[in-house]
Amino acid sequence: MTAEASARARVRVRAPELVGRGWLGTGGRTLSRADLRGRVLVLDFWTFCCVNCLHVLDELREVEQQYPDALTIVGVHSPKFEHEADPDALAAAVERYGVHHPVLDDPELVTWRAYAARAWPTLVVIDPEGYVVASMSGEGHGPGLAALVGELIDEHAAKGTLQPGPGPYVPPPDPDTALRFPGKVIALDDGSFIVSDTANHHVVHVEADLETERARWGGRAGFNEPQGVLLAPPSVRGALGLDLLVADSVNHQVKGIRFSDNTIHTVAGTGRQLRERSGGGPALTQDLSTPWDLAWWDDRLIIAMAGTHQLWAWTPGDTLEAGTVEVVAGTTNEGLRDGEARQAWLAQPSGLSASADGTRLWIADSETSALRSVTRSAAGPGSDGTVVVETHVGTGLFDFGHRDGPVHQALLQHPLGVTELPDGSVAVSDTYNGAIRRYDPVTGDVTTLARDLAEPSDAVVERDAETGEVRLVVVESAAHRLTRVALPAEAQRVDGPARHTQRPATELAPGEVQLEVAFAPPPGQKLDDRWGDPTMLDVSASPEGLLLDGGGRARGLRRRITLASGIRSGTLHVSVQAAACDGDPETGEVPEHAACHLFQQDWGLPLTIVDGGPATLTLDLRGA
Repeated sequence: MTAEASARARVRVRAPELVGRGWLGTGGRTLSRADLRGRVLVLDFWTFCCVNCLHVLDELREVEQQYPDALTIVGVHSPKFEHEADPDALAAAVERYGVHHPVLDDPELVTWRAYAARAWPTLVVIDPEGYVVASMSGEGHGPGLAALVGELIDEHAAKGTLQPGPGPYVPPPDPDTALRFPGKVIALDDGSFIVSDTANHHVVHVEADLETERARWGGRAGFNEPQGVLLAPPSVRGALGLDLLVADSVNHQVKGIRFSDNTIHTVAGTGRQLRERSGGGPALTQDLSTPWDLAWWDDRLIIAMAGTHQLWAWTPGDTLEAGTVEVVAGTTNEGLRDGEARQAWLAQPSGLSASADGTRLWIADSETSALRSVTRSAAGPGSDGTVVVETHVGTGLFDFGHRDGPVHQALLQHPLGVTELPDGSVAVSDTYNGAIRRYDPVTGDVTTLARDLAEPSDAVVERDAETGEVRLVVVESAAHRLTRVALPAEAQRVDGPARHTQRPATELAPGEVQLEVAFAPPPGQKLDDRWGDPTMLDVSASPEGLLLDGGGRARGLRRRITLASGIRSGTLHVSVQAAACDGDPETGEVPEHAACHLFQQDWGLPLTIVDGGPATLTLDLRGA
C-alpha cells in the first residue's frame, strides 16, 4: 500500500453535495453526488478569467483521455468577477476554452465554501464511494493526478465499488460563425485588417468590410488559440523575411508568418510551458508561458507573458536561431506593485500598445483590472533600473467596477486590450464591463466611449479616407465579430458601484502565525532532494506594512510570519514550488533518467486580522 493509500485508509471525509445555479454540458440534466458514485470524480474549481485555470484545463484533458470509462471531471465555476457570474458569459467561456466535461455554475460560491477551496485553480479528488482523498492547488499536477486516478481505479475495481461506463457529459451543438472568439486585431495601410480567430486556431486577413476573407493562416497544425498579432518592423522583415508576428498562446510560442509563401515560423518558445520562475537566452530553446499580446517598443518585441505575470522581450538576430529573449518586467508574483520593472508585480498582462513617440508602453493588466505602463528613463536597451512600471487606473487584485472620473476613483473590470488614440489618450477595452473606456493622461480623467459591447478584447484606430473621421474597429470577442465604433463628441460618465471579489477572507490573528504548505508527492514519486531541499516558499503582503517579519523567498514549506496588529485587512501573497521525481518513496531510489515534475501555486489570500483569530494557516499544494 502506498503512503497515499495509507492516508486514505486513516482519514475518511465524505464529499459534500454539489450545489449551484445550474449545469452545463449535461444536456439539461442536474447532477448530484449520488449520480456520480462508482466513478473517480475530480472537481476542478476554476474561474474563466484565470490563466492558471486554463493551464490546468490543458493538463486535465490528458487525464480525461487516459481514463474515459472510470473518471468524471466536473468543473466547478466559482467566479472572481461580477461578469463571470453571468450564465451566458459562462456558457461562452465553456465553449471558448474547449471544456468537454460537465460544469457546475456556482455563482454564490456555495460549493467552493463547502470544499474549503482557497484558490483558483483547486482540484479535489473523490473516490467511487464518495470520500475526498486529495486536494491540490495550482499547476503541474497532471502526471501525479493520472497516477492517483489509476491507483483509485485499481483499488475500487478490486473492492467491487467501481462502476465503469459512459460519463455524464453531453456536448453542445457545433457553432456556425466565420470567426470564433476572436482575440486581437491590427489595421493595414490598404484599409484591411488582420484578426486572430482564436477559437478556430487561425489568423485571418479580412477586407475593409470586416467580413470578406482575403487569407487565412494556421489551423491546429499552425496555431493553438492565437492572440496578439503585430506587423513585423522593417528590421525583422529584412533580416528574417517575416511579415506578421503572432502570440500563439496555448502553444506557448511566438511565431511569424511570411506572406509571400504563407509559411509559419517559430521565433521564440519550444512548445512547452515555462514552469520555472526565471528564464532568458536563446529564443528557440527557452520555454514560454501563454504569450497573450505583442508590441514593438524599445527596439524589441515586447511579449505580454500572461502565464507568468511578466513582460518579456525578443531581440531578433540575423537568423531565426540567433534571436534571444529576456525578462523585462515582473517577478512572477501576481499583484499590483509599481517601481523598478524587474521588482514590480503584474497580474496577467493581456494587452499592449506602444505610444506614438515611443516613450511609453501601455499595459492592460487584466487580473488587477488596471491600466499600467512602462517607461525607460535612459535611451537604449540594457541597464536594469531604467525601466519603471507605473499604475494609472486600478487598485488591486480584488477591486473592480465601472466607474468614471479621476483616476483615484475610476474602476475597470478585467480589461484585455489597450489602444493609443491620435490625441495621446488611451482607449481601454474594458472587457468584462462590455465597454470602451478612455484615459486622458493630461487630465488624469477616465470616461466611457462606448457600452453594450460583447466582451471587447482589443481595438484599432481607423481614419475615414474621405471625411477624416477617427473611429475604432473593436474585437467583440463574445459576439464573434469586428465592429466599428464611432468616437463620441462627448464621452459618457458612468458612476457605477465599486465591486469587490466575493471570495471569503481568511481570518488570522495579529502577531506570530505559523504558515505551512502541505505537499504529498503523487504515487510513484518522491521529493527530489538530491541537490538539497527541492521546495521554495515566497511570502509577501499588501499593504506592505501588513507583514512585519517572515517575508521573502527561501527553501522549505514552513514559515513563521508576523502580522501587524494595526492593519485590519489586506492580502497575503504566497508562492510555492516543489519538485518531485519518479522514484521509490520507500527506498528513496531515483532512476538515472527519471522524469521530474514541478508543482507550483500562487495564492493571493484576502485576510482579515482579528484579535484571538487563528495563529496557523495551512495551504494545500497537494494534500492527501
